Amino acid sequence: MNPRVKVLVVDDSVVIRKVLTDVLMADAEVDFLGAAANGKIALQKMAQTLPDVVALDVEMPEMDGLATLAEIRKLYPKLPVVMFSSLTEKAAATTLEALRLGATDYFAKPSGTGGARNSIEMVQRELVPRLKGLGRIGRDGKRLAQRSVVSLPAPAVRLPTGSHRIDIVALGASTGGPNAIADMLDKLPPLPVPMVITQHMPPLFTRLFAERLNAATPHHVKEAAEGDVLQPGHIVIAPGDFHLVLRREGTKVRVHLNQEPPENSCRPAVDPMMRSVVALHGAGVLGVVLTGMGQDGLRGCQDIRNAGGQVVVQDEATSVVWGMPGFVARAKLAHAVVPLSRIASEITSRVASGRTFGASTAKEAHGAR
Repeated sequence: MNPRVKVLVVDDSVVIRKVLTDVLMADAEVDFLGAAANGKIALQKMAQTLPDVVALDVEMPEMDGLATLAEIRKLYPKLPVVMFSSLTEKAAATTLEALRLGATDYFAKPSGTGGARNSIEMVQRELVPRLKGLGRIGRDGKRLAQRSVVSLPAPAVRLPTGSHRIDIVALGASTGGPNAIADMLDKLPPLPVPMVITQHMPPLFTRLFAERLNAATPHHVKEAAEGDVLQPGHIVIAPGDFHLVLRREGTKVRVHLNQEPPENSCRPAVDPMMRSVVALHGAGVLGVVLTGMGQDGLRGCQDIRNAGGQVVVQDEATSVVWGMPGFVARAKLAHAVVPLSRIASEITSRVASGRTFGASTAKEAHGAR
């Protein structure tokens, strides 16, 4: 039986504190330490109770989420912190900044439009598993490796690296992904192929995330829109609450967005994106899986390997959570399991096989937006 996870909630909303208190107290795997109305009270409680994980509101009086996070990181550098924000542009931007400054994960508060029951179910389904999973990393910062055994048939095709030229890169990530993707793109030279990314994120967050990457890296990055045409050197990110799949129209490959049921409890999900990429490009796909909780991307990587494509995943030591990449690695689907610092070079070398990279950046090659 898993040990009980000690959880502290920090939020100034009485309603939110009530919802979280009721849900967490009812969970047999959670040791609920109470709720604090602001950061100052939270820091006092933390010194007394030593939580395993903290759910931290972004917007609070007296001491807001960013200020509280800064103090937490000084006192408890490895303590998992899940930022808890409303679905507003300001809150989403602040949450992304919190992730850059060391927050572990994020959760968008229920809007309340679906009623109390919907809010409770959303917290039970999406937030509580994250708190329990991250809380089990432990205060010493040991990485969470999800060890469940998944039975998959052996890849139907096992071809040597470079047997087929790569025509597209399909990347999936979840917990820890925003920072990992930013770090990887900063090191990655412009590619002669398009890249599609599914990062588990809610609506609005994905647009702001794409805008930040576009401004901070040499790549042309945007949140995907219905009908977008994929172009070499361009990167599109699946928008929150929509699966991203690809369709061929004549000589062009276009983005199609849908709201079909969640897969692996996620929408957007990595698996449907990878399936559609394989359907169009077959062995010309390079699948990349970075840090994340759960096993989204496992079936998609199986499809890539069956088609003769290539798969690269992040290693356990550099992952915030070695769930998604760990499942792929343990299923023996990965051609390479490498630290985050080497993901860019792995992508570069595999895509460069049979090609010559140009000297200009992707933004220079395609002009100003």
